[in-house]
Amino acid sequence: MSTADANKPAAATGIGAHLGSHLRENGMMLALVAIVLFFFVIVRAVQGVDFLSAQNITNLFLQNSYVIIMALGMLLVIVAGHIDLSVGSVAAFTGAVASMLLVKMQLPMLVVVPMVLVVGGLIGAAQGYWIAYWRIPSFIVTLAGMLVFRGLTLWLLGGQNIGPFEKSFQSLSTGFIPDLFGPDKPNFTALILVAVAAAAIVWAGIRGRAREAEFGIAPEPSGFFWARNAVVVIALLFVGWKLASFRGLPNVLLIMSVLIVLYAFFTESTTTGRRIYALGGNEKAAKLSGIKTERLVFFTFVNMGVLASLAGMIVTARLNSATPKAGVGFELDVIAAVFIGGASMAGGSGRIIGVVVGALIMGVMNNGMSIMGIGIDYQQVIKGLVLLAAVIFDVYNKTKQG
Repeated sequence: MSTADANKPAAATGIGAHLGSHLRENGMMLALVAIVLFFFVIVRAVQGVDFLSAQNITNLFLQNSYVIIMALGMLLVIVAGHIDLSVGSVAAFTGAVASMLLVKMQLPMLVVVPMVLVVGGLIGAAQGYWIAYWRIPSFIVTLAGMLVFRGLTLWLLGGQNIGPFEKSFQSLSTGFIPDLFGPDKPNFTALILVAVAAAAIVWAGIRGRAREAEFGIAPEPSGFFWARNAVVVIALLFVGWKLASFRGLPNVLLIMSVLIVLYAFFTESTTTGRRIYALGGNEKAAKLSGIKTERLVFFTFVNMGVLASLAGMIVTARLNSATPKAGVGFELDVIAAVFIGGASMAGGSGRIIGVVVGALIMGVMNNGMSIMGIGIDYQQVIKGLVLLAAVIFDVYNKTKQG
């Protein structure tokens, strides 16, 4: 061993070192647990209401599904080094398009849903073209899109609500997965699906540790790994039991779960996903290495348009009408969820699980403050401060590591 090597400080190991090196990710998980416990205690003490009741957990998923769905797409946009301010207006416009096709033209749901997804993709392509190939800043293009599609929504609806919709379309948001074992409680189909999901999460974690060991990467301490997975499994089984004792798993929860798994696989295990991170980390280096950066940027905006249209249909189905005011402020909640979940403003970093945690933090805060009767003015102030704190924490953490 050389003198220089001998003088190098030994790398810190153990749970404490792991927590320190993954401060943002671990901090957000702990923050979510703390916020849930806070509202559980405060809501019960002040309002006499069970914050973790089956009905409220169901409402939490139904009310915040659009945030999680759009945040998955927004993560890719932000990781690539861009931003999309138009998602709320696009969701409102595509919801209006769906209502026109369903109510005015009487088209069946199975035809309308793919048509509206295509419309969303075309909107994303139109914006992505100017951003990717003409190098116009995404802030400007999507700000223009926010105004354009808000105006088109007002024009298309004529300033009026359009609805109601057929039951099949409403079930997109408010429907529940039927129990294959009969109508008795608890819902055994829900319990089985949640148990399978919990087992899959643990199995994926074990596979990930084995893969890291194979490539010589030091895995997280085993004690922390099993403790974290135990908390996740217990939380899933608790939520699953609550939902099974009520109406079962909402359809929108299944949609979200499938999308989360697909996007987690895409970002972590595919070449295209890794290239998007490389693009956001250093665009010039990515371009010199042969990555078609323009095509990737274009793809992220097309993907964002498709997810915004899906979220728009879910919101429209939940309201049972398309309204000109739909989607107002959606972009703020979605962008906040991504940044709170650990994405960097500079691009190149962020994880799907972080986005989900960030969206759940926003959703739990909205739900808890609403139950407590806190006014929308104070809610906006509190959410703004939480977002600012998350960004400051990100900058501080990077400065400390640098």
